[in-house]
Amino acid sequence: MTEKIKGSGPSTGDRKSEHVRLCLEEEVAGVGVTTGFERYTFRHNALPELDFENIDLTTRFLGKRLKAPLLISSMTGGSVGTGRINERLAEAAQARGWAMGLGSIRAAVEREELAATFKVRHKAPDIPIIANLGAVQLNYGFGEDECRRAVEIAEADGLVLHLNSLQEIFQPEGNTNFSGLLPKIERLCQTLGVPVGVKEVGWGIDGETAVLLAEAGVAFIDAAGAGGTSWSQVEKFRSSDSMRRTAAEAFAGWGTGTAECLAEIREHLPQIPLIGSGGLRNGVDAAKAIALGANLAGFGRALLGPAVDSADSAAKAMEQAEFELRTVMFGVGAGSVSALRTTSRLRRI
Repeated sequence: MTEKIKGSGPSTGDRKSEHVRLCLEEEVAGVGVTTGFERYTFRHNALPELDFENIDLTTRFLGKRLKAPLLISSMTGGSVGTGRINERLAEAAQARGWAMGLGSIRAAVEREELAATFKVRHKAPDIPIIANLGAVQLNYGFGEDECRRAVEIAEADGLVLHLNSLQEIFQPEGNTNFSGLLPKIERLCQTLGVPVGVKEVGWGIDGETAVLLAEAGVAFIDAAGAGGTSWSQVEKFRSSDSMRRTAAEAFAGWGTGTAECLAEIREHLPQIPLIGSGGLRNGVDAAKAIALGANLAGFGRALLGPAVDSADSAAKAMEQAEFELRTVMFGVGAGSVSALRTTSRLRRI
């Protein structure tokens, strides 16, 4: 028995606009928790035996070639303003050859008039695009048909289900029944017909949970660890409930850092496609994520401000990250993404 969908209707799209505003205007990073990348450093290779111009950033994901092992993490959509942001991000992703995740498409599944805010394939015909829904919606009326509709709206190459349990606790409209989700995820992986992945939203997936997800058949995992945006902090600014606002402060340091998540998942699952996101600031962080085992590194809020400005601003920020990543590879003597993933020159401080 599924429960009635809560938080649907006009408030769903409005909430997305409010989330963007808060991420841009308020201090919503976690407090007292870091990505963990600062605990790692690369040993410099003074003789890399490489031509910098020939360093190869290309890789493949969801069957498509990427110019760089980088992803625009799922962020937004569901309103006119956030739709424009998605278009700019898609245009930049196409230009730079990155993969792109969309924000939760739930609003468009519930309200057809919002579908256009997620329709970015015309801006990005060649890159992998990942549709996105909250896994908890499988307990609130969503099933295979709704998930397939999300993929169709985005013309996506795959679907990612996000896990955001603590956000739902602090969100005024939150859906908090996370019981029995794993078998529903497993059935969806078997029947949807496109790759289904799972991601966190900034508190991290540990190795034990990753194994359960892999055994359920998920095609990829996005660790989405702590150290960047804290959604308990975001929802604190939206809440009029004094108890929840106070509690959000207590949870400002909650979560497992991205670096620890990546190392743990890769130790448990040597082969599963893995995305490292959560608080990445630059291409050096991206290089550390890949050296810890990620196939792709994901950037979220670091690209939001530039995308509000223009597609060109977003593309320039992405080019900066690529240059920094390529420079790390030069500095350690890794001429390809696979060489960076297996480098022995990343060490824990």
